[in-house]
Amino acid sequence: MTLQLVTVEPPGRERYEHHVVRFAPVAATVLLNDQDEVLLMWRHRFTTDTWNWEIPSGIVEPSEGLAEAAAREVMEETGYHVDAAALERLSYNQPIGGMSDAEHTVYLARDAVKVADPVDSHEADRIEWLPLGEIQQMIDDRLIVAGVAVTGLLQLLARR
Repeated sequence: MTLQLVTVEPPGRERYEHHVVRFAPVAATVLLNDQDEVLLMWRHRFTTDTWNWEIPSGIVEPSEGLAEAAAREVMEETGYHVDAAALERLSYNQPIGGMSDAEHTVYLARDAVKVADPVDSHEADRIEWLPLGEIQQMIDDRLIVAGVAVTGLLQLLARR
């Protein structure tokens, strides 16, 4: 992440300066099983002192594509393997476009296979398969608040 002061020149308007926060892109994955359950991680976010359920997500490294990063994050954070080539794009958004260049891409994985323990054991206190039918209420109850998780899960619900 970097903070820059940029000069903005809108067509037909006066030039002005504006601060911009630059971020690496983020890739995330909603894992869905045959029982209509999604894999979620119960975790604490110290910045907001918030406990909530999240989907696996993380920064895309310069040497990898979005789907490859999404699959890598699933493995590191949950121990499940997903095939990057089989991921379906669920959503793309710019969560704070007025002041940053952040980009979030969320994928759907249907054939996750548990192959190991999570490498990033600090990422979650619990990892559980939860019923998709309960997700909207969990969002309403603020049990799922991370923007990338809310966006991906709502897109999945909207497509059903």
